[in-house]
Amino acid sequence: MSRVGQMPITIPQGVSVKIKDNEVTVSGPKGELRRQFHHDMSITLSNDVMSVTRPSDNRKHRSLHGLTRTLLDNMVQGVSTGFEKTLEIVGVGYRAQKEGDKLVINVGYSHPVEVSPLPGVILEVEGANRIKVSGSNRETVGEMAAEIRAIRPPDTYKGKGIRYLGERVHLKAGKAIGKKQ
Repeated sequence: MSRVGQMPITIPQGVSVKIKDNEVTVSGPKGELRRQFHHDMSITLSNDVMSVTRPSDNRKHRSLHGLTRTLLDNMVQGVSTGFEKTLEIVGVGYRAQKEGDKLVINVGYSHPVEVSPLPGVILEVEGANRIKVSGSNRETVGEMAAEIRAIRPPDTYKGKGIRYLGERVHLKAGKAIGKKQ
């Protein structure tokens, strides 16, 4: 049995869930999320507890069981508390600033790079070198953070670039110049 799929999902106060033909709509203080799930998985809601069951133990149903439960849990968590990723810009002269709802990043290119947020994503700049990506949908928050990081990934020799907060960049040793004999 799937240990993840078996766990029930408790619905917090202020969050409402509607299930209609395996299309689940979750709404809460941070917004509303809607998703269509596989028709083999049965999703039930009773007394503010949501559960997912599968029809058989074949490989496909086992993998869908845990996936469906995790996606539902992410939807509930997203509309109640939201998701957030923080990026850090490291490098001399590297900085970010907000212009309207767009983000303008200067990371050593001949031009500043403009980034428009995906729908449902909020971009904030803290100081000149921290970017906070937040929203209710975990997938779009992660995708937006990955797009920003891909503008200038961390350099393996100097460590300069855009990285996730707390990301450890392993620096390589530079070219060794030895004596000729």
